[in-house]
Amino acid sequence: MKDWRYWLSAQQGTLTAVAIFAVMFVIYTANHPAGFTANVVQTAANKGVLLAFVAMAQTLVVITAGIDLSVGMILLLTNCLASWIVIGTPLETAMGVIAVLLVGALCGAINGAIVIYGRLQPIVTTIATGAVYFGVALLLRPFPGGSVNEDLADALTGRLFGVIPSSLVALAGVVLIVWIPYSRSVYGRAAYAAGSSETAAYMSGMPIRRGKFLSYTLGGLIAAVGGLFLTFFTYTGDAALASGNAYTLFSIAAVVLGGVSLFGGKGSAIGAIFGALAFRTIGDLLFVFDFDPIWQPLFQGLILLVAVSLGAIALVRVRNRLEWFL
Repeated sequence: MKDWRYWLSAQQGTLTAVAIFAVMFVIYTANHPAGFTANVVQTAANKGVLLAFVAMAQTLVVITAGIDLSVGMILLLTNCLASWIVIGTPLETAMGVIAVLLVGALCGAINGAIVIYGRLQPIVTTIATGAVYFGVALLLRPFPGGSVNEDLADALTGRLFGVIPSSLVALAGVVLIVWIPYSRSVYGRAAYAAGSSETAAYMSGMPIRRGKFLSYTLGGLIAAVGGLFLTFFTYTGDAALASGNAYTLFSIAAVVLGGVSLFGGKGSAIGAIFGALAFRTIGDLLFVFDFDPIWQPLFQGLILLVAVSLGAIALVRVRNRLEWFL
């Protein structure tokens, strides 16, 4: 019985995010003119997975008690790069995809190296590196353009068996291949420990530096997956500063909605994914209820404020910092 209660307490943030998304999506489909159809689900999934990938990338850094303000720019950089090289024969396309993923991982590794070995604050580091990544993206695509392998793009943005959105399958694949093994590894536990108390984790002999470095690197890799899917959805590359900044800000909102503590050491990428899907559903709800789009930032800001406030209230209630992680 105690194990069940412990699991429920540990997964409270994730379960809350799932519940919020489920309620919002039911309301959305119930009021959509087309109802609950495969096309409606596919459209919502394709819009949601982009933010979900960026939110996953942000989560990997946040659990170490850091924050990555460059994830949106890594998304843009890899989107622009993919519009150049993910084309041609199947072999050329595969090599292009690998190159894009490696560039994303390299960007994350640069962030991690500066933070860990340069001993700079994550927020300062990632603001600076984000500006560099955006500059490179702008060099690649000073104007929107480019192309992508349409067969691959259609396969990953369509539906499996005519029902299941392929983008959701890809998202689940990233969770299974990257997040679950990492979160259960020694380095994943070290990243969580660094977020809860880096000094105590260091004194316990945990591989703190390698755990944090891997978190930043995998964060860049997953942001690159988001960049690939942005290219698959749009068939083009576009170094749009406003878009990169929006994805960075929204990723933080999704992380908070998903129950991931901005203080580090607590939360799950799965919760962040559902937080991202819930956050995206806000715009869809405004659409079906025929609200003016100008209200969307207001509603998104209010929901973010409520989520942060609830997290702050929960933190204030604990008597000491250790209690927050039990």
